[in-house]
Amino acid sequence: MVENVIYPAYLDASLSRSEGRRVAESAAVEEPTVDEIAKAVQQVGYDAVIERDKRYSREFETRGRVLVNNADDATKNDIVQAVAAYVGILRD
Repeated sequence: MVENVIYPAYLDASLSRSEGRRVAESAAVEEPTVDEIAKAVQQVGYDAVIERDKRYSREFETRGRVLVNNADDATKNDIVQAVAAYVGILRD
């Protein structure tokens, strides 16, 4: 079982690539939450588990993270890109 981790910093438009953003600035959103990310992961078709007490190593604040389970058929980058697109759609 492959378990991927997605931190809100991966999708945050206010961060640079060196600060942890993993998607293009055009696909990123302002202040993504773990709830939005989990909903987007479920829309993509994977199981999501929210861990609210976790912190990304490059950040000081605790924003949580989302574990993506049963994603054997996709790379982490593919999942992050798809989740970023869905979070953008959820915000519209």
